[in-house]
Amino acid sequence: MATFIRFYPRITKAVVLSGACTALAVGAAAPAPAVGPAPAPPAVPSVSALSWEVMDARTGDVLAAKAPHRRLPPASTLKTLFAVTVLPKLRQNLVHRATSADLSEVAEGSSLVGVDEGHRYTVGDLWRGVFLSSGNDAVHTLSRMNGGLPRTLADMQATARRIGARDTQVRSPDGFDAPGQYSSAHDLALIAKEGFKNPDFRRYMGTKWARFPAAGGPDAYEIQNTNRLLVGSHGVEPYPGLIGVKNGYTSHAGNTLVSAATHKGRTILVTVMNPQEESFNAVYEEARALLDWGFAAAPLRARQQAGPQRTPAVRQLTAAAPVAAAPAEAPHPASGLVKHLGAASALVVLCGVSVLLRRRLRTRRGTR
Repeated sequence: MATFIRFYPRITKAVVLSGACTALAVGAAAPAPAVGPAPAPPAVPSVSALSWEVMDARTGDVLAAKAPHRRLPPASTLKTLFAVTVLPKLRQNLVHRATSADLSEVAEGSSLVGVDEGHRYTVGDLWRGVFLSSGNDAVHTLSRMNGGLPRTLADMQATARRIGARDTQVRSPDGFDAPGQYSSAHDLALIAKEGFKNPDFRRYMGTKWARFPAAGGPDAYEIQNTNRLLVGSHGVEPYPGLIGVKNGYTSHAGNTLVSAATHKGRTILVTVMNPQEESFNAVYEEARALLDWGFAAAPLRARQQAGPQRTPAVRQLTAAAPVAAAPAEAPHPASGLVKHLGAASALVVLCGVSVLLRRRLRTRRGTR
């Protein structure tokens, strides 16, 4: 080693040895192995609905769908659009005395919460009537408080346009069958996603039981949410983590359902429209199957979109002198270890020589 150093100028010795010591101190991190591609998502369950969609509620990504833009009668799931439109306009503690005019345009055969002429209700009472009992009488009372039916319908249509729900045409504020009224699985998912931005919407859509009116009194009674997937009833088990949103039924629309559930910080939103299976609980069980699939598929979908990943390598400093690449040869566990140990030993020797050389140079300068 001393013979080798003696034949090179001092600058070259300093550069080579300094680079070697730097390489030893920092370490040449081997490229991290690439993580393999994410497993394929599980097969989408077979469901009988004419139209459905599974959406990641945070990102808006559609994970799977069948005819998501097919225009179908929405039934009471359209009440979500009514809520997104009117909820922000009326104070929740505002008290209103119901009138005959409020109830005059409620269609025969409508679902009702029991709004009675002459009784006083808070706006919050009426919204619980909308979300829990799907009360068309509560919807029409709130519509009158919003300025009347024509204005409310125009406001709802404007809201649909604003949020991109282009498959939706509004003819009634409560979703009751009306000629020319329709929506789609995709639009109903967009509407629910928009509703999540409003804390009152989130609170009402997840309420299971309430007193109507909440102030009590001799005529008050308990109402229960008709969403069987939320409360668990009529042979349907409640879905873990379900947070809402709204169910519906008419003879023309069949069963419709918008459901959302949260698990491990992820919210999956499922819309199911008009299952063809004859079971009356089919809409809930098909939504359950799609929610299960969504929670299994969403993390895998996210990994696939991100592409193959590499574990971050240790940040390296650039050596002062380039290091020649060793000839390629077949790897062997034992020989590879020996090579690395040998290289490390050589660098240790070089660093030691470098220190001795610097000290010797300083000594010579001091004696001049």
